[in-house]
Amino acid sequence: MIKVQNTINASIEKVWKLWTLPEHIMNWNNASLDWHTPYVENDLKVGSKFKFTMALKDGSDSFDFEGIYTKIEKFSLIEYKLFDDRTASVHFDSENNAVTITEIFEPTTPETADMEEQFCTAIIQNFKNYVESF
Repeated sequence: MIKVQNTINASIEKVWKLWTLPEHIMNWNNASLDWHTPYVENDLKVGSKFKFTMALKDGSDSFDFEGIYTKIEKFSLIEYKLFDDRTASVHFDSENNAVTITEIFEPTTPETADMEEQFCTAIIQNFKNYVESF
């Protein structure tokens, strides 16, 4: 399992909103400046689907990150299952107008775990930057 974490200096309400609404996900869901998320579908209900299309800005590569929500506890927890049967969870721990986000997920393969951890760490850092400057 891979575990990445970051603390965002904002209210849980703001963090939750910016983490879950498609118009915000499109603005922070990338690991570097050469990537973007041109399409987001996000129906935040148990049994419902999400789909984020992530692409290089030059058009040379893209992929869909998609799955089904399996458990949602507002302001606390989001669990999901990806279409390749891997599972993941995002935990939101709020204290003193700061929220620690912890994302735990299965790597695609053991060989790609380090790259996936770096990718996810960069995305959560980008989220922190987005929220704190919003």
